[in-house]
Formats: sequence, C-alpha cells, structure tokens
Amino acid sequence: MAPTLTELPGGLLTEILLRLPALEDLARASAACPALRRVAIDGAFLRPFRRLHAPRLLAFLDLDGFQPALPPHPSAPAARALARAADFSFSFLPSHCRWVPMDVRDGRVLLGRDHTQDARAPICRELAVCDPLHRRYVLLPSVPDALVASAERPPPVRRRPFDEPLLLPLNENDEGTAFTVISMVHCETKLAPFVFSSTTGQWRAAAPMLWSAMPVSPMDHTYLRRHHAYGCFYWESTLIKRRELLVLNIQSMEFSIAELPSSGWGTLGVAIVEAGEGRLGLFGIRDGTAGGKPDLCYTVRRNKGKNSGQWQMVKTFVLVLRA
Repeated sequence: MAPTLTELPGGLLTEILLRLPALEDLARASAACPALRRVAIDGAFLRPFRRLHAPRLLAFLDLDGFQPALPPHPSAPAARALARAADFSFSFLPSHCRWVPMDVRDGRVLLGRDHTQDARAPICRELAVCDPLHRRYVLLPSVPDALVASAERPPPVRRRPFDEPLLLPLNENDEGTAFTVISMVHCETKLAPFVFSSTTGQWRAAAPMLWSAMPVSPMDHTYLRRHHAYGCFYWESTLIKRRELLVLNIQSMEFSIAELPSSGWGTLGVAIVEAGEGRLGLFGIRDGTAGGKPDLCYTVRRNKGKNSGQWQMVKTFVLVLRA
C-alpha cells in the first residue's frame, strides 16, 4: 500500500513543496493538509522558498473586506480558493465586530480595536495578530502605561496623540510563527515608536523622532499613506503637493527624510515598490504634462555609481480618460 502524506518524512515533504511553481500553489497545499501546513510555516522551509519564488498578488484587504484578484489575473483561481478557505470576517476573534484591519503581511493580519465612538479610548489601541486561513490569533498585551506616558511628555497642547499600528515583514532569521509589531504614536512634538516582539512577549520603546529635527510640520496628519520596500517604511503626502518622504529603517529603527523625484504629482498619491537589485521604484500620476493629459510614470532611484540616490525616469504611460 502506498504511504499517505502523514507517513512521508518531513525532509521529503519539504522537497515536494519547494518544487511547487508559485506561492499560490503553496497556499492551496497548506490549506489542504495539516502535515503540509506544518512544513509550510516552518522558517527553515520559508527561507529557501522565498529565495526561489517571488510573492504574487492574491488580494487586497481593506476596511471593506477581502478584495481578491480577478480574471484574467493569473492569481485569480488561488484568490478564490483562499476566499473560500479563510475567514476574513475574523469571527474567530472575541468581539470580532469591533476589530478592524490595520496592516497585512506574510499571510498574517494585524487587527486593532475600533474605538472611533469612544472618546475615552486609550492612545495605543488593543491589537491582535491573526492567521485568517487557519483561524488562529494572538492577543497582544497593552502598551505599558509608563511607555505611553513617556511619549506624552510634554503634555499635548492642541492635539491628542494618536497611534498607527504596523506589522513588520518577516526576515530570514524569523521562525514561521514569529512576528513584530510597531505602535507608532504621533505626538505633538515627536513620533514615538513602541515595538512588540512575539519572541519576548514584551513592548519596548525605540528612539523617537523629534519633529523639530525634520523639515516637516509637527503632528503632521498628512503623512498617512504608507508604503514598504527593502526593510523601510515610507510615508508620503502628495495629497498636499509635498515632495518629502518620511522614512523608517526597521532594522536600525532610525528615521530620515528622502525626496520624491520631482514635483507635479497628482493627489491620487504614488506607489513605492521594490524595483530589483536593491533599487527603489515609484509609480505615480503626474499632472500638468504636455497636452494637459495626466501621465502614469515609472521612476527608479539609482543605488550605484556617482549618481547614486538620484531618480531616473524609466517609462511614461499616457492615460486616456473616458467619459
């Protein structure tokens, strides 16, 4: 009699999964069998798999729910399978109707309590990290009062601080179930990051960024459109025609300021992407071009040679607007 999957040695299962052609096939396999799931979430497997397979888009997850890739996108079948298998209503969490998605990365979702109707809500909201495919979750402990109080000194004069939770991407040394969360507290005089590690189970304070040290307005609410590429988070505010990018390096936990390649970006914002070979790429719609028609531009920032750090236009697409 032929052996079943559960009888096969783990090393053989690893070799089988490494030969799957795409990430969506790994998602199907891990959803079909607990034995394959155990291999698929193991950090020793994920590291070589990520090196062999670039991740593909399956869906967007926003406040309106799960938005799967649609045909003719090649990931559409896998996205439909994921939508059927997973619980993106998060009904497996306690009081699930009060949880809202804050961030999503590496198959996990960072959820925050919805305190919009509570004027006495804490500055740092309650958080949970969950796996909607297998209906598992971890409730994070609250940020200690002493840490929150340190962020509020001196006391706010005009605006109450607010938090921005971030889920950090896995690095090559992380185990499959490990995760790191940042609760970024926007204060009147500084930006204060608090970091939670699932390994230690504790929160710690990282070095804050003083608004006075940066060429941006204190407590600037316009830096709310966030992107991630190559281990850095980027906040941009093209909505009000600003060129600066606020940058956080998540390895060093240091802030800096970078600039967009040029002015004239439309209020629809930009998309910052990984362009390969460590280069930063940017898609954006630029207004006021020749003929009065908006252009979709793709620009790459060089990282080698004497022009390192400069942006270079790669391609421009003329958009045809239809009534």
